[in-house]
Amino acid sequence: MTLSAQAPEGSVESRIGRSVSLDHAAALLGVSRRTIYNRIRDGRLQTIRTRGGSQRVLVDSLTAPLEHDAGN
Repeated sequence: MTLSAQAPEGSVESRIGRSVSLDHAAALLGVSRRTIYNRIRDGRLQTIRTRGGSQRVLVDSLTAPLEHDAGN
């Protein structure tokens, strides 16, 4: 799927462009894939499904736990 540079801000295509795979999210946070699934289930990470059915983690939800931890 080719993403258009003209994709509207709230469109699915623009959100997919700001997402990472579950494995990449785990590596970025330094946790296991299982922890990523638990955080998704608990609502601590937001995901999007691609047209092909893959689940991806939104980058904005990855930075929220980091910002929360920095505030403590």
